[in-house]
Parts: sequence; C-alpha cells; structure tokens
Amino acid sequence: MYYQEPITPYSAASGPKREQVETMFNRIAPTYDRLNHSLSLGIDRRWRRKAIDALKPFAPQTILDIATGTGDFAILAAQRLDPDRIIGVDISEGMMDVGRKKVKDAGLDNVIFFMKDDSTSLSFSNETFDAVTVAYGARNFDNLEAGIREMCRVLVPGGHLMLVELTTPPRFPMKQLFHVYSHTVMPFIGRYISHDDSAYTYLPETMAAFPQAEQLQPLMLSCGFSKVEFRRFTFGLSTMYLATK
Repeated sequence: MYYQEPITPYSAASGPKREQVETMFNRIAPTYDRLNHSLSLGIDRRWRRKAIDALKPFAPQTILDIATGTGDFAILAAQRLDPDRIIGVDISEGMMDVGRKKVKDAGLDNVIFFMKDDSTSLSFSNETFDAVTVAYGARNFDNLEAGIREMCRVLVPGGHLMLVELTTPPRFPMKQLFHVYSHTVMPFIGRYISHDDSAYTYLPETMAAFPQAEQLQPLMLSCGFSKVEFRRFTFGLSTMYLATK
C-alpha cells in the first residue's frame, strides 16, 4: 500500500483535499496558462510535445486526458496525434471553461470534449480508451494509487498511459538551485500573478512529496501495468512515464 503524504492548498479546516484543489484551480483559472509558461520559462511546451510524441507509434484513436485543466495538453494531442476523440476531465469547471474557449478557437470542438469527473472514481466503463494522458496533474490527486488503478481500468488491453509530472532534479547543482527557485521565486511570482497566497506555495510542496521516477515505477506496476518506462527532461525538472496495460 502506497502512503501518500497529506498536502493541501489551504488549512485542514478548509475541508477535504479534493474540495480545496477544486477551489484553488477555480480561483487561478484565468491566470493559469500565463503562470505555467512564466514559471517554467516556456520550457514546459517542449516537455509536452516530447510526451505526446511518445504516443505516436501507437496511434491512439480514443484518448482520456485526466486533470485536463485548460486543455493545453488535449489540444496539442489532437494536433499531433490526430485521434478521433479526446475527452478531457477535471474537477474544476473554471479551468475547463477556459479550455472550452481555447478548443473552440482552435477549431477542435468536434474532437475534444470536456466533462467534470473525479480521477479516483472515473465514470467510464472498463476498457474504453486506447490511451490515457495526465500532464502535471497527478500530484493533485486525492489518492494517487486509486487514480493510477482507475487509469489502468479504463484502458483497453495493450493501451498506454502517458503521465508527465514536475519532479525534483536528483543531482547537484540543479537540485540545490531548483530548491531555492521553487521556495522563493516560484511562490512570489505565483502570488503576484494569481493573487492566491497559497497556490504556488502548495506547488513546490507537492513536487517534493510526489514519488520520483524510481519510486513511481513500481507503484504503477503494482496497479496493473505490465511495463513502465520513464524519461527525465531538463536535468530532472520534469519526468515522463509511459506505461503499457
């Protein structure tokens, strides 16, 4: 059984983690995209492209994008993989409202659809999707192990989970430099742009607590996947996991 450190955006008195995360993302939705690209200096766009391209050899036609947020990853997947259908799910209607406008502006509203759903108890039947993706949202799961099991459940046999997440660089000097950046610069910029005092203090805390590559790999295997590979990007600031059911 995987032990998940209980980290929430606000105080324990503010309610369960799921409700706190939903509230936080509804608050920061209007500034989320600008913050993401600012905090990563735009490098996150390259990470997303590399992660999506890892699915190209499998040509998935039905894709579930979990923690879809404002739909960036779903839009990029539609453009680079040309699937029949992508369903983006999230607990934040505020984030998805931003995503719906972006999808319409991109002319992809006949391919990408949004719905509110819980990653730890998905509404879909077994063996529904060729691929499941989750980009920079797994660290917000109320129960990571339950979320991974659900992703495995809704995949067809032979289907693939592509998970990419922010991680802590494992080696000197990037590890030390990133610690300073994530605990000083990141919260300052986050508060300034989003006007939420907690959101970008919560982010580095979840990054530090999230299981790193060698720890997440066996957890994914224990949740029903037969093969799990990982690849670090940019000194380990981000890590991609490709798992086969």
